Amino acid sequence: MSKVNVYVGSYAETHESGVEVFTLNEQTGQLTKTDQYVGLKNPTFLNVDVAKKQLYAVSEIVNADGTKSGEISHFSLDTEAGTLSLVEKKATVTGTTCHVARDQQSKYLTVTSYHGGMIGLIALQEDGSLGNVLDVAQHSVTTVDPERQDNPIPHPHSSFYSPDGKYLYVQDLGLDGIVGYKVDQANGKLIKVNVTKLADGAGPRHLTFHPNATYAYVINELNSTVTAFKYEASTGTLSEIQTLSTLPPDFTGENGCAEITISADGRFVYGSNRGHDSIVVYEVDANDGTLTTIQHISTAGGHPRNFAITPSGEYLLVANRDGNNIVTFKRNFSNGLLENIGVEVHSSKPVCVVPVIV
Repeated sequence: MSKVNVYVGSYAETHESGVEVFTLNEQTGQLTKTDQYVGLKNPTFLNVDVAKKQLYAVSEIVNADGTKSGEISHFSLDTEAGTLSLVEKKATVTGTTCHVARDQQSKYLTVTSYHGGMIGLIALQEDGSLGNVLDVAQHSVTTVDPERQDNPIPHPHSSFYSPDGKYLYVQDLGLDGIVGYKVDQANGKLIKVNVTKLADGAGPRHLTFHPNATYAYVINELNSTVTAFKYEASTGTLSEIQTLSTLPPDFTGENGCAEITISADGRFVYGSNRGHDSIVVYEVDANDGTLTTIQHISTAGGHPRNFAITPSGEYLLVANRDGNNIVTFKRNFSNGLLENIGVEVHSSKPVCVVPVIV
């Protein structure tokens, strides 16, 4: 049987456990902690290169003048033992970072700075070690929400590469849009190719592509919706086909969305609500990519900032930041519905969970 390790990033002070490693019992869904790393400030979002046994975590540093900047921490993984070892740390961009992505060829990392309004392109060496910061793309926009979209400061929240690797899409909460880039590999530059506008006040946060590379789905943090797009690989264009709520019709409280993902078979999309503290489940129409809401289920913990489907598709793991727990849900393959099986593990302020076959 294959082994699954689960890597967790969190909000942490430098004296606290920041990056944790668990093993997953695929019979019970139970997580068992095997290692942790203490010494990083807010190693929140992670990216794992399974083939090269490397892990990259965004973290932050405080400069001599008291300002904060982004940092990338690079770990090597002993996947059998379920342990990790810090290899190196490097400064990235002048703002603190909230997300890291890696291209399909493992040539680049991109880090996203929400407060700095920028994206950094970082070279990766053949052995997985960190290279130089090649380019920084600064977003500049005029927005309409004075509380979360502070004019004129943009708020990019994440970057994701298209399935074909041709484009990089940056979800900008301040812009209410998705900025598309190409990577100029000859010159190590990010070249902006398009901007996809969403509704004013939507606040796009994260994105997932359909396995057929025809559709993309974005979760909007501020107005609690998911938007479905048609993806044109030849041009990199995203064309909106549907927007629908992440919440039940009778919910009237405050809410902000966080994570979105799709099942490996492309039949079900999942999103997280913070406030309603739930996972919303949608069924995908195979004919046109549209979504139909089929379930809302409590995350059994506050502020579900991130979640992930395990490689087998059998479980969905939810990181509840305010609940200080990671909760295991059983996933029904035929109808996509989730079941809380009463299995959870303590984790301090978890905000990213990455299960991988090792």
